[in-house]
Amino acid sequence: MAASEGTRGLDPSEYIAHHLQNLSTAHQTSVVDFHVWNLDTLFWSIVCGLVTILILRLAARKATPGVPGRFQCAIEMLVEMVEDQSKAIVHGNRTFIAPLALFVFIWVALMNSLDFLPVDLPGRVIGWLGLSAVIPHHRIVPTADLNGTFGIALGVFALMIYYNLKIKGPGGFVHELLSAPFGAHPLLWIPNLALNLIEYVAKTVSLALRLFGNMYAGELLFLLIALLGSMWTFSADTSVLGFIGHVIAGSVWAIFHILIVLLQAFIFMMLTLVYIGQAHDKH
Repeated sequence: MAASEGTRGLDPSEYIAHHLQNLSTAHQTSVVDFHVWNLDTLFWSIVCGLVTILILRLAARKATPGVPGRFQCAIEMLVEMVEDQSKAIVHGNRTFIAPLALFVFIWVALMNSLDFLPVDLPGRVIGWLGLSAVIPHHRIVPTADLNGTFGIALGVFALMIYYNLKIKGPGGFVHELLSAPFGAHPLLWIPNLALNLIEYVAKTVSLALRLFGNMYAGELLFLLIALLGSMWTFSADTSVLGFIGHVIAGSVWAIFHILIVLLQAFIFMMLTLVYIGQAHDKH
């Protein structure tokens, strides 16, 4: 995790700022700018999605009725866990929803797991390939980018609207927006509509920020640990703190981060099920 050759001359603040910049199509000038595309976030999100599909397809093809192997056993445990959770939360047809939840869990877990790669590895690989001039910045963890988590959360929002329209119909959905939670009196339509719109926005924003906040904090801690490694020498002076921080603290945080990676994927999957399940409930 020591500083790469291309960033060895940077001070700590510049080193962290360098690693927290995405490879973008343009410089972002406002909070919301749809002209800016973070190419590294898109690339690794798509790669992790394709790997997830490959894993599930491979598990389906290798499934046997006999004694399962370790890979099949692990997938069956995940399928059983997701099926139990979806059955308890979603009261309706789960033909699409349960596989979707399984995909979301594995996909988010894989994207989160990219945080275990050494923070300077992408820069070193890009340097070895001679692409430093073309790719000056590269962030490998899509869920540590707010744009990535908001993109997934907007997908969940679209599913919430879709299932509300499918289960309740356009008229029933509009009626619910105007009549819940205070009642169907015309004077209460505006307060009801305002609260429901705030609820949908809050669900989407909190879903994105929760995942982003945890993964961004983890990425930042790995960068700080990498800086400790840059002062590691075997002399008897205070640089021994670099060894303690880099090896011991780095190992402890990496082990603890395994729990965070899986827990955040599980929470994201559960909230997806809860929000879609709420769309199946009629007021």
